[in-house]
Amino acid sequence: MTKTKSIVEEVQADYNARRLARLSQEMQWQLNINFMMGNQYSYITSNGALREDEKQYFWQEKEVFNHIAPIVETRISKISSAMPNVTVVPASTDEADIESAKLSKDILDSVSNRLNLTNIQKTASTWSEICGTCFYKIVWNSSSGKMVAKDESGNDIREGDVEVQVVSPFEIFPDNLSTENIEDVNSIIQAHAVDINEIKRVWGKLVEAEDINAFTLDSNIGNLGGLGYNAHINKVANVKLSHHCVVLERYNRPTKECPNGRLTIVAGDKLLYDGELPYLNDSNGRTFPFVKQISNYMPGSFFGISVVDRLIPIQRAYNAVRNRKHEYFNRAVMNVLAVEDGSVDTDSLELEGLSPGKVLVYRQGSHIPEVVQNPAINLNFEAEEERLLGEFKTVSGVSDMMTDSYSQYTNMSGVALQLLAEQDQTRLATAIDSTKQAITTMAKYILRMYKQFAVLPRLIKLSGDNGTVKMYYWDQNEITSDDVVFDASNEATESLGTRRTMLLDLIKQGLMYDKPGEFSHSMRKKCLDLLGFGMWEDTVDVNSLQINHAKEENILVTKNKQIEILPIDDHQIHIDEHTAFVLSELNNKLSKQQLSTLLVHIEQHKKLLKQQNESTLVEEKGE
Repeated sequence: MTKTKSIVEEVQADYNARRLARLSQEMQWQLNINFMMGNQYSYITSNGALREDEKQYFWQEKEVFNHIAPIVETRISKISSAMPNVTVVPASTDEADIESAKLSKDILDSVSNRLNLTNIQKTASTWSEICGTCFYKIVWNSSSGKMVAKDESGNDIREGDVEVQVVSPFEIFPDNLSTENIEDVNSIIQAHAVDINEIKRVWGKLVEAEDINAFTLDSNIGNLGGLGYNAHINKVANVKLSHHCVVLERYNRPTKECPNGRLTIVAGDKLLYDGELPYLNDSNGRTFPFVKQISNYMPGSFFGISVVDRLIPIQRAYNAVRNRKHEYFNRAVMNVLAVEDGSVDTDSLELEGLSPGKVLVYRQGSHIPEVVQNPAINLNFEAEEERLLGEFKTVSGVSDMMTDSYSQYTNMSGVALQLLAEQDQTRLATAIDSTKQAITTMAKYILRMYKQFAVLPRLIKLSGDNGTVKMYYWDQNEITSDDVVFDASNEATESLGTRRTMLLDLIKQGLMYDKPGEFSHSMRKKCLDLLGFGMWEDTVDVNSLQINHAKEENILVTKNKQIEILPIDDHQIHIDEHTAFVLSELNNKLSKQQLSTLLVHIEQHKKLLKQQNESTLVEEKGE
């Protein structure tokens, strides 16, 4: 047996063992998806198969009243709305590191716009809320980005770029299901179906196609409905993928024998790749390119728990109560007749029923057909239905005040209503915190990939203030920090309206003034930005433009270029910015020549400012 064949068989045997160990969880995920789609009469058999209940009688009411779908959709919306923007903390207080942190923030904004990370995050949250777990995969695509050259064969050579993929839990197989964190597992296998032509293009090897089972949505008719009608539902169905092959990617953590880790990729009976882990995405070196996001923690389990798991028994009970009520209404409206044998034409009666004005002829001497009186509906039905609706909110953590009766909130104060709203969000704290952690880790991986692969200068283009466009070049050497944090610490319980109200209260108390009754230019701009009117400040005031111009002059000095004072310069702003730059860089990167240039420039601004003030004073005395 060759070494290559031995590696392929070893990876496939490892994958089959992990797949069997995780089979019960996979069946639960399929059941959750079915309940989300509306196929709520499915169940898992004792031998691990997914089956569906059929109607026992033709008159049986078997309809679905899906409360799971809107609950999951509400949770996804609230998790997405609670996500603040990320920012990058500078590596030090030096002006260069501060500018580098701003560049890293701009890089993340550019990647977010290019990849539409908001939709990616929503897709991941959907998988997480239904199955309990999802994964982001951050990879480097060398065939993406702008073309920089052509090879000897005439093919395009591109600069490459970062890609973020959402990976469902069905594709991930850890070596230990008892570990809770992705950092604690020694290896992970990703198994996904890939078209054999794509395998040929990426890895340059031709493999044979396999019959692969995959999931798709299908419409089912006949299993649901009521007396006289059938209902359509969506369900998860198995389909066969042709022209595809399962690609197994096994990632092993770095060890003493393999200090850079090991990545082995197998498809069919072919070894596509066997080498070290490709990405320096960890602070200590190389690690897996996956980031995990969960809905709720489960101690001693790698995969999280979905709220759908807990809602399934409540949903089954609720469907049963509603259907039994409808069966009672059917009997009450259509009536049940007691007929003596041979007294009437039963075939005609069954076919036509008791239509209005119907002449019912019965045999002389027999008993007249009678309508069987139904017992009065039990009030316990109503109580049970209301109790189950309350359990939906208790278990799911979704209890929007807008879905409840408004009358119970009319006598409550604004503070009490705010506390109720915060309590409603607090129930989602676990899912929100996990999503935040996943986003920050993903942002760190993105910056570290650019630090590793962005060798050539790249152009970044972002929308700036006043409708302008910011464009500048950067490379890997300008990324000095990957310490990604969120702008706000408690976005889950603090809405935009709450922060605006708090800001206005602080302004009324005079806590935002530099002098009694006066705002500084920078503080006024920050306040308007928080209130959502930052563009007004930019429109009526040019101080931010003056600050940006002074910072550009600082950068020009570090590149040994000449700077000049313009007649439109605000001397005081330039003096402040240049002085702050000199103090921060005095003992670091400024050479004697650069320091001298800046000090002379500052003195020129001071002289011009003094002349300007004296001229203003003379004019005021003349008036």
